[in-house]
Amino acid sequence: QDVAALEYRAPRLAAAALAFAFPAPPAGARLLDVACGTGLVARELHRHGFRCLHGVDGSAGMLERARSTGLYRQLQPCVLGQEPLPAPAEHYDAVTVVGALGPGQVPSSAVPELLRVTKPGGFLCLTTRSNPSNLGYKAELEAVLGGLEAQGACQKVLAQEVERWEKATSEQESTQGTGYIPGVVYIYRKCPVPPGQEG
Repeated sequence: QDVAALEYRAPRLAAAALAFAFPAPPAGARLLDVACGTGLVARELHRHGFRCLHGVDGSAGMLERARSTGLYRQLQPCVLGQEPLPAPAEHYDAVTVVGALGPGQVPSSAVPELLRVTKPGGFLCLTTRSNPSNLGYKAELEAVLGGLEAQGACQKVLAQEVERWEKATSEQESTQGTGYIPGVVYIYRKCPVPPGQEG
């Protein structure tokens, strides 16, 4: 799969959105890159000053390629949705899932597990496609996020719709004949626990 040929913009857009939302200089922030793949997101995060990067992926081959970038301090195997993340609660300043939220990949039901390992006040940075074949999944994902927001678990910071997310591989998936499919970047902030409600 030639990601460059598809003009895959998600890693760059997600990293820029997270850097924009981040209130403090990012060098000391601890980030978890879920479904890290070959390290495309790590490269972009590094450009924005994020240095303490941990990654998980379900593929040993992908983890090897991610390790070869030299950008991750820690890499571990994990198939999110089938097993919990290999991290304690409230461990990360931000958690990213870029390019892996879709049918047959990371299920939308895994979002609470992402929040579990995020520090109160920390961020989730998620992306998904908005092309016709992914609209059902996108609706599920937004329902899960909306439910968590209604419970006071997290708060939406931004939802950035992007028309030209990547090149379409079929005319049916293209938006109005542009040759591209749209996508969206979500940034959510984990709400601090109100006093008296800890535990």
